[in-house]
Amino acid sequence: MSDWLGLVITFVYIFAIIGAAEGLRRWRGYSSDFTRKVIHIAVGMLSWVLPWLFTSPWPFVAACGAFMLLNFLDWRYGLFAAMVSSDRSNLGTVYFPLAAALVALIFWDRPPLLVAAVMPLTWGDGLAPVVGRTYGRHTYSVANHTRSLEGSAAFLAAGFLFTWLALWAMSGQPALSPAAALLPALATVVAATLVEAVSIAGLDNLTVTAVAVVVLSLWPFDRS
Repeated sequence: MSDWLGLVITFVYIFAIIGAAEGLRRWRGYSSDFTRKVIHIAVGMLSWVLPWLFTSPWPFVAACGAFMLLNFLDWRYGLFAAMVSSDRSNLGTVYFPLAAALVALIFWDRPPLLVAAVMPLTWGDGLAPVVGRTYGRHTYSVANHTRSLEGSAAFLAAGFLFTWLALWAMSGQPALSPAAALLPALATVVAATLVEAVSIAGLDNLTVTAVAVVVLSLWPFDRS
């Protein structure tokens, strides 16, 4: 596939997700905090097809740069109601494409690690606040930011499941069996869960991804 076609597909997909989330918000009356996480998860899942959309990471990095600018303008002026955060100090939507671009540059030649590195952020961080707001009964605070043990447990469970799936189901190196993928997935997501618990103001989009990259980079995968 040509990189230009990959860019078109990427932009069409992301704007379609934003449009669908806005339709869901209006139809069902969901809060923008909920629909923002719907967008968050759907966009993160784009990582599974990046090796088929682009011949190198650079077109995707360019797309991430464009979305960083667009998301900053949205944060500043509220262009997309489905993406508005109730916390005006939260620049997470700007940090998300930055994190994705850096992961693509680091792990482009190792697709299972590329996808695995963004799954804790995609699913863990995507579900944690939703579960926390709905079921959170045991709360804790970090710098005036309140989280719940239930939300952190959701981060751990969802992040582990999808990180594990990425490590063994995604084609490329390292090629792992389901059993061999368990331990690195668990180590990655436990570290990411602990970091997410103390990250504030949307910085978890960077810190969670950073710790996932570090763990996966240092893990002694067989490179043969």
